[in-house]
Amino acid sequence: MILLTKIFRFETAHALAGYTGKCKNVHGHSYQLHVTVSGIPEKNENSPTYGMVIDFGDLKEIVNKNIITIFDHATVLNENSSSITLGKYLEENNHRVVYMQTQPTCENMLYYFAEILEQKLPNHVRLEKLKLFETENSYGEWIRKDNIQ
Repeated sequence: MILLTKIFRFETAHALAGYTGKCKNVHGHSYQLHVTVSGIPEKNENSPTYGMVIDFGDLKEIVNKNIITIFDHATVLNENSSSITLGKYLEENNHRVVYMQTQPTCENMLYYFAEILEQKLPNHVRLEKLKLFETENSYGEWIRKDNIQ
């Protein structure tokens, strides 16, 4: 079994509705997402992916299409909170808004990203770990072995 990791960067704003600290205000982060997958390298010498678990370009395409292009330069809000009013205002003024069913914390974004990627990765590739840096020295992790029911 081999582990591969690809790193992505994106800019996103969010607000934590009901929170009493500074993060109740809309603010942004320069996120860094580390996506780690596992699999067995292709053994067929005639395959164009011979020796690969997954082509890094294919992994990049999956993550970009399903996460980065959606979240980059968007405002992420909890759709079940008073933030919905802000979201509607932003949308009416041609801003991109992503609504989550939960508070848009680093932790909940990790759960959301894991759910998406587990559905989109090829069957022979397994999502093992996500690491989401919210700042240069603060991050959360989702690890498969800790999330198996």
